[in-house]
Amino acid sequence: MQASANHPQVPTDSAEAEPIVITEADVSAVLAECSGDARATIRALLHGQALLQQQLEEARKQASWGYLRGRPSRWINRHEPEAEG
Repeated sequence: MQASANHPQVPTDSAEAEPIVITEADVSAVLAECSGDARATIRALLHGQALLQQQLEEARKQASWGYLRGRPSRWINRHEPEAEG
């Protein structure tokens, strides 16, 4: 899909991912959520982006630690048989 003034393509981090298309209806919906207040809309979007960045960073830390050990630690805790004592 090609970008246009009404449907700009947002770049993605992955070359394999489909481009994210944001429509005028999407913009209107987000503005409506904030009662038409542009500053409140931007604030809400920035807040959402910050939360997603925190979640992504946490996921990266968990994945890195799991791969260092050879397998994710959550998998180990859930799937290893309990020791009988």
